[in-house]
Amino acid sequence: MMQDKTDLQAAKDDLRYLQLLSNQFRNSAEVSTEIINLQAILSLPKGTEHFLADVHGEHEAFDHVLKNASGSVMRKIREVFAGQMMELQMRELATLIYYPQAKLEQLHETGEIDEEWYKVTLNRLVKVCRKVGEKYTRSKVRKALPPQYSYIIQELLHEDGVNPNKSAYISSIISTIISTGKAEDFICAISATIKRLVIDRLHIVGDIYDRGPGAQYIMDTLLDYHNVDIQWGNHDMLWMGAAAGNDACIACVIRIALRYANLDTIEDGYGINLMPLSRLASEVYAGDPCTYFKPKLGDSDVAYDDKGIYLISQMHKAISIIQFKLEHQLIMRHPEWQMQERDLLHKIDFEAGTVDLSHTNPNEDYGVHEMLDMNFPTIDPKDPYRLTPQEEEVMDRLRRSFATSERLHTHIDAFYRLGSMYLVCNGNLLYHASMPLDASGQLKAVRVLDSQPLRGRALLDEIDRVVRLAHPSRHSHPKHEAAVDYIFYLWCGPDSPLFDKSAMTTFERYFVADKNTHTETKGYYFKYRQDLETIEMILREFGLEGEDCHVINGHVPVKVAKGEKPIAAGGKLMIIDGGFSRAYQSSTGIAGYTLIYNSQGMQLVQHEPFTTMRRAVELMEDIKSVTVISERTTHRMLVADTDVGADLQQQVNDLEKLLKAFNAGLIKERKSLPQVITK
Repeated sequence: MMQDKTDLQAAKDDLRYLQLLSNQFRNSAEVSTEIINLQAILSLPKGTEHFLADVHGEHEAFDHVLKNASGSVMRKIREVFAGQMMELQMRELATLIYYPQAKLEQLHETGEIDEEWYKVTLNRLVKVCRKVGEKYTRSKVRKALPPQYSYIIQELLHEDGVNPNKSAYISSIISTIISTGKAEDFICAISATIKRLVIDRLHIVGDIYDRGPGAQYIMDTLLDYHNVDIQWGNHDMLWMGAAAGNDACIACVIRIALRYANLDTIEDGYGINLMPLSRLASEVYAGDPCTYFKPKLGDSDVAYDDKGIYLISQMHKAISIIQFKLEHQLIMRHPEWQMQERDLLHKIDFEAGTVDLSHTNPNEDYGVHEMLDMNFPTIDPKDPYRLTPQEEEVMDRLRRSFATSERLHTHIDAFYRLGSMYLVCNGNLLYHASMPLDASGQLKAVRVLDSQPLRGRALLDEIDRVVRLAHPSRHSHPKHEAAVDYIFYLWCGPDSPLFDKSAMTTFERYFVADKNTHTETKGYYFKYRQDLETIEMILREFGLEGEDCHVINGHVPVKVAKGEKPIAAGGKLMIIDGGFSRAYQSSTGIAGYTLIYNSQGMQLVQHEPFTTMRRAVELMEDIKSVTVISERTTHRMLVADTDVGADLQQQVNDLEKLLKAFNAGLIKERKSLPQVITK
């Protein structure tokens, strides 16, 4: 009795809100129906989450991992057909789901397709589709279906053919699909549905850009993906800075593209005009072998002749010198960054051919070193950081190209819309690189622009706010220019959570032979993240506690070949950058880690290098994947256990209050609106 009075009082307190809610649910019958619906959804298994990081422009491998859902599609096929199909048949079915059009073309060439093949294949695809859709409501499955075949697929999914009459009905549908010439269209549609349903949410934990040739294609894919979020990586931030007009970021983006001979994204993808840079480089560095600026051709699919390689080397050197000059301007404008030791052009002794690196590292005194290259026709020793008129013109043209690239800004806008510095989702904390820590392993206080010193969650929240001020649409904000500058710090600043190293030693790697000077000392996070107490402290900072909570990072490749592990802190930390980029694979020994989190638990999957889509289709070569850890949750995770479930439960609570308000006469019930029936 006391509880009823309490509930009624709660309904009275929320009367204004409940009256608004009654516009949607007009009477107790509608409310009860919705409560039943929501309670049923809460009891379903949670949807599968897919985690990827550091794809670095490797669009073909990314696309394949997305299509096979890190092995989830094949696992579903095995669940359905174990003992009924041979391994080769299951591989063929999986390949058909991944690449339906290409696989159909290949099967036509080999003469394997006939009416019986269509019937068998369509039945198998329907069974797989039914399996991947079983954890969703009919409504959610219906919304995922391709419109042109929605009604037919619904009929096939919800009839298992056990009833003889229904079996004949299903056979008739399939026969009609074939006889009307729509079988292959239907195969493509239902394959797309399977891939759509097998993953409920995709997480990209940073670094879509640089090194590989297809970041623009990856972004196009993500723009069309049904449910995706992005945690910004340092390479993504570099491109965000370039799009916002940060000259140092623009120069660095171009330099990295030239270093990896990856001009596809720059020129073809985003229409950035490199002709002014090409002219400057070929004139200024005519006769210069540019030995230390030759591109890493092993990471490029494009074949260059000697003349092309030489021009790229010249351009690479030219933009590198421009970058060092532009970085100086930012560093001088922001002494609070304490990055003055990265200004090195004025430390070159142009007569002796040496550079003084005495104060470039707080932990080492590297002293004076001989320069590997001393041909600097655009550097005035008396004023080494001044851009020449030609260099100024190059930067003006590049700045305009970045500012007017429509496709680039569409993609960068997606970073702002879908992205953030971190994400708390279903008990997991996702951020790309690090959480700044001090020497004792505690959260480090860091200033952002003119903020007070901030730690942990407050620090990342403030950085997120400042990054959004750098968006070109915020140009009238008084802190816009400072925010655009700050993006450069996020790329390479020592206390940046996206970098967290002592310095980015780009100059030394080009000009100094002693590899000790190339050292980039990692921040304390990378020391303490092995400790369970540290990771649990970070999780608590973001409101997460319990056995099923994890920190998920990317950023630093896991060198499996050297015995490194992707799991740390007693399994509470998972590192899913294992070397997706081909540039890393010689040192990592693998082609990356991805993570699957379903209702049963987590599976960390290790991948072997991807070859080509053609080989995947013709030879049915899936990426060879090994589950390196399979961690079961303490109980089977339901929708009720997720963040979405918490929102749904709140809706149930509100509806129960509305029901009490109806029953008590606080709100008058109205007739239901007539339903519009659509096929």
